Amino acid sequence: MKTRARWPRLLACGATLAVAVSLTACGGGGGGSADDGKIRILVYGDASNKVERRIVDTFNKTSDVKAVLDTIPGADYQQKLQTIVNTPQAPDVFFNWGGGSIQPFVKADLLMPLDDFIEDDPGLRKNFLPTVFDSAVVDGKAYGIPMRGTQPILLFHNKQVLDKAGVEPPKTWDELLDAVKKLKSEGVTPIALGGGDRWPTLMWFEYLYDRVAGPGLFRKALEGDEDAWASPDSKEALAKLKELIDAGAFGSNFDSVKYTNGASPALLARGKAGFELMGSWYYAQQQEDAKDFAVKGLGYTTFPAVPGGKGDPANIVGNTNNFYSVLKKTKHPEAVAEFLKLMYSDEFVKAQMDIGNLPTTTSTEKFLDTAASPAYSRFQFDLVKKAPSFQLSWDQAYPPSAITPIHQAVQQFFNGQTDADGFIKAMQALPAE
Repeated sequence: MKTRARWPRLLACGATLAVAVSLTACGGGGGGSADDGKIRILVYGDASNKVERRIVDTFNKTSDVKAVLDTIPGADYQQKLQTIVNTPQAPDVFFNWGGGSIQPFVKADLLMPLDDFIEDDPGLRKNFLPTVFDSAVVDGKAYGIPMRGTQPILLFHNKQVLDKAGVEPPKTWDELLDAVKKLKSEGVTPIALGGGDRWPTLMWFEYLYDRVAGPGLFRKALEGDEDAWASPDSKEALAKLKELIDAGAFGSNFDSVKYTNGASPALLARGKAGFELMGSWYYAQQQEDAKDFAVKGLGYTTFPAVPGGKGDPANIVGNTNNFYSVLKKTKHPEAVAEFLKLMYSDEFVKAQMDIGNLPTTTSTEKFLDTAASPAYSRFQFDLVKKAPSFQLSWDQAYPPSAITPIHQAVQQFFNGQTDADGFIKAMQALPAE
């Protein structure tokens, strides 16, 4: 999701998450590891793990109950989480995206409401930006504490490649189309795309729909209004996407390229592509994989405006944050509560900013100048602070049972297997929020 990623949700017992009771029907009374005097923290495996390891080490220096950090490689995270969540191997605390990603767990009564923790330590709520914290509130109860950082999706670029082609970061849709032509003439892929993962492709839909229709269309669709997908604005957004695809913006083999194995970021870092649309964790990934490029050659900007569109050009899409949620079966709730308090500590904030992440604590602003790239952190901070709308990624806003159909519709439209009408029908068939 980068950091963030979104993959097909598979359930223990092979059931679908649409039937939430299946999570509790797999028997065994799981939902927490065996009581070995430890708490297990499960996170998405990527470049941000260095901070999670550091925070676990800090916790273990003073806690009698020790924490153990477990990581699952990004491409496998969601699938493996589903297969262990109701077994004795389940974690006590696990990484998620809030929103629709945790609703089935709540419905299956697997998650611990954190309201008692917050009553004992109000800082678990008041030290985070309210709009972010509320992304993990379900039916009035808190089920997640923000961790890592906010993740708006940005348009990244290779400064040298753009300079050579005489291209400026595009401010409008027409400027982007012009940049595509110029980059193609230089023999580089205009826009790197990890289409093999499918969720990176979805980002283009999310922004085009926002710029053309504004955030209201998606909100209506999420609430079950099927007409929203068949509206003129929807069709216009799809037409603009088709225009970009047909212009050769993404090359011809994007479906065989992945972000999760580092292939699409490498295209940008090695000068074989001009742009890549990706979440703000992209800086941390490039810092890990191509540090010199991250420091000297990586540029970034907002998604272009669509003249005449209903969406404010200052709107952003992405993930408000990642969250830690707690399984009800944990044997050490007191230790878990103490661990969660570290998510608003100065050490946590500074460590995240050292790798380019932007925590959503109320104290973040005073540490901006200490970040790995103060300019990048300030850019993100101002972007999020000023955004009239911060739309949650579609495959996290919808319940997990919708993820595979969304990804299939996105991929098939992009590679020409289906047309606008086919995409619209697929989206109309999605389960409502």
